[in-house]
Amino acid sequence: MLTPPPTPVRFLQALSGHQQTSALKCAVELELFTAIAAGHRTVAALSEHCHASPKGIRVLCDYLTVHQFLTKENGHYALTADSAVFLDHASPAYLGGITAMIAGPTLRQAFEDLLPVVRKGGTVLNGEGGSMSRENPVWKDFARSMGAMMMPAANWIAQSLKASEGAPMKVLDLAAGHGMFGITIARANPKASIHAVDWASVLDIAREHAVSAGVANRWHAIAGSAFEVEFGGDYDAVLITNFHHHFNPSVIETLMRKVRAALKPDGVAVTFEFVPNDDRVTPPEAAAFAMIMLATTAEGDAYTFAEYERMYRDCGFTRNELHRLEQSPGAVILSRR
Repeated sequence: MLTPPPTPVRFLQALSGHQQTSALKCAVELELFTAIAAGHRTVAALSEHCHASPKGIRVLCDYLTVHQFLTKENGHYALTADSAVFLDHASPAYLGGITAMIAGPTLRQAFEDLLPVVRKGGTVLNGEGGSMSRENPVWKDFARSMGAMMMPAANWIAQSLKASEGAPMKVLDLAAGHGMFGITIARANPKASIHAVDWASVLDIAREHAVSAGVANRWHAIAGSAFEVEFGGDYDAVLITNFHHHFNPSVIETLMRKVRAALKPDGVAVTFEFVPNDDRVTPPEAAAFAMIMLATTAEGDAYTFAEYERMYRDCGFTRNELHRLEQSPGAVILSRR
């Protein structure tokens, strides 16, 4: 079998990757995918509906077709299967809102000049505090935009905790953000009470989601840093979702000792994280997440399950189970005393 000759195509694609990010962000802001789903499938129709020039629409749609977000036949555009599910605003699985976070100014600035970041081994943003500077407004963007993307994991966690069985349940939701992990449990269990910790401005957004879900009377805010506020105790479950990756192991252990102290003797700590395998290059989405932490945090990383096992055992958790989820790049670790 002949080996294909070397080609620079992969390098050129990587160097121009920012163009694809900008094109997709633009299309979401124009609600282009929603317009196509509604039947506006030609350049003329899309130009009028989206209030953009015919040339601009043509070039944008052709570019998105090249990159497999659209299809094109006889001058008519259509959504791919993935775009129909995730980029049509009418879809219940719509994820277009995450562009505010993933393609927003904080992340783009963090990657603008990576050389000093790699040399230092951590972010150079915000006085080197990066995304974890106190009450950073980026977490309001996170709370506004990332809830829908977290729903498969939130549903899995609610099922793993047997929320639908309806037993009384007291849940602590750390760094709650959008609040959907705790809210999903509360929706499944009318006897569950949720206590959410985050910055006050972020909790305002989570509270809106709790109101919309009809669980606001069982959802309680604890404003402040998870490292500083008092949690209370006797929790059946503590949720630590998308949080540990911002810190070094010593800081994680400090928090997990506090978590363990807040749990009932038979309670469970639920960690949702990007967890690469020991080779640190698979699964690709989890492994690649380490680069985001390098660019945006002072000491964050994507930790393997073996590393979490060591940290958690040092904190007194003797049973730790890793569960990889089918519909999410993240994984869940269930930890008990």
